Amino acid sequence: MRGAIILTIAAIFVKILSAVYRVPYQNIVGDVGFYIYQQVYPLYGIAVALSTYGFPIIISKLVAEREGNRLHVETVARLSFTIISVLGVVLFAVIFFGADTLAKYMGDMGLTPMIRIVAFSFLLMPFLTVWRGTFQGVGDMVPTAISQVIEQLIRVGGILLFSYMMIEKGYSLYVAGASAMVGSLAGSLAGMLVLYVFIRKRHSTIKLSLLRKNGFYKREIRLLVVQGTAICVSGMMLVLLQLVDSFQLYSGLTQAGLGDLEAKIAKGIYDRGQPLLQLGTVAAVSLSLTLVPLVTAAFQKKQQQQVREYMRLAVKVSVTIGLAATVGLINIMDAVNAMLFENSEGSFVLSIFCVSILFSSVILTFSGILQSINKDIIPALAVVIGVFVKYIGNMLFVPSYGTAGAAISTVLALGVIMVTLALYIRKQLKMPFIQTTFLYKALFSMLIMTVALQIWRVVTEHFLFSYDMDRLQMTVLALSSVAIGAFVFIYTMMKVNLFTEEEWIQIPFGDKLRGMNRKRK
Repeated sequence: MRGAIILTIAAIFVKILSAVYRVPYQNIVGDVGFYIYQQVYPLYGIAVALSTYGFPIIISKLVAEREGNRLHVETVARLSFTIISVLGVVLFAVIFFGADTLAKYMGDMGLTPMIRIVAFSFLLMPFLTVWRGTFQGVGDMVPTAISQVIEQLIRVGGILLFSYMMIEKGYSLYVAGASAMVGSLAGSLAGMLVLYVFIRKRHSTIKLSLLRKNGFYKREIRLLVVQGTAICVSGMMLVLLQLVDSFQLYSGLTQAGLGDLEAKIAKGIYDRGQPLLQLGTVAAVSLSLTLVPLVTAAFQKKQQQQVREYMRLAVKVSVTIGLAATVGLINIMDAVNAMLFENSEGSFVLSIFCVSILFSSVILTFSGILQSINKDIIPALAVVIGVFVKYIGNMLFVPSYGTAGAAISTVLALGVIMVTLALYIRKQLKMPFIQTTFLYKALFSMLIMTVALQIWRVVTEHFLFSYDMDRLQMTVLALSSVAIGAFVFIYTMMKVNLFTEEEWIQIPFGDKLRGMNRKRK
């Protein structure tokens, strides 16, 4: 349990840092530079997902089956290394030698060098994946956690430092983007080095090599390829939607009549939504996914009623936090936009895009629940359907509505994924997991929060600042609004009894909130 907690904390830290660094990066390179980076980032994001999520989880399961059997552990490690090495080399070759073609389809040949740099991350994937999976399989979560944190720290530091140096020396934004990708690659190398040090210290006899022993490991191969891929696809949901935009949005904007520079700026402004989506989703999912181990434990004990109750509570938590983050951000979007990205351009488009926070929060909770009861394929299939909806949505909406159309198609895609998973889980539960009274109470809490935020906005504009606020004033408005919105929402939520006494006990920090509410009474 302690190891799982360490790994969870590391994962949350990595996700927060992954969202936060984009803000100073955008401030360094501007909207066009941000467009350049975000065009290629999804390819790197795929490599990260493959080496962090699905495959290590399946490898750890295979290793854990006979943890004390060193021969079994070595066989699983070598089999996994062989399969994932083949995958890594194939993906490297496709991306490196097909960089010109990929850049052409993205509509910007200047992206070619960046794509080639990203391709090298797939060659590191087998080492990161197998070492992490092996350590997790023997119950040692510390190496994986430390490697993930070090990888992200070096990566973020490299991205910001290298891009800043290139801009200061007068190099082009494309060179700055390429240097950022070198920083990402440095992070992966650092993560691999950390794991290698742990391997030498703790498991010196486990060496990665291609499988030489003759034999056909049908079950292991099936688990790695099928379940591993399924979990990876689920973990890559947001990255895959970004990848669709990389291929369709900029080229769609230019085809609709925008000039090259205008289209790049528009795409860069649209991409400001990604860190907002990530931060909002992490806040919601970090709480709801703490309940998933309870679902797993009840499922293993065949306590069906407990499974249903914990599932329902996890969904309620994700809906509550996701809805609060979505509505809160929409209310103060122009202030948050100016605080983080220097101006409030594109706030309307970002407000549409941020509806995705609610949907993605619920989706990731659904996926975690389904994976905990060995239903890995369902979330992956739903994501594939959603990516198709996103592709069609961009074709339909981008020519007429520009970046707003891309935001709408993202929301629709995530909505389809959420509904697909909701229908499946409802069928499994054989009962509704969200009651109408809960939704009414949640929406009422959102309404009260919105009223409070709008009143505060009027007060700041009329008595503290002015209608035309500068960045510092927008920052004060944004931060104060977050505090006021959070307080009003939590207070209202407690007053309307959004959660029962029993539910508060299961929710992280729920006891403290419940205790504070009792003292006020």
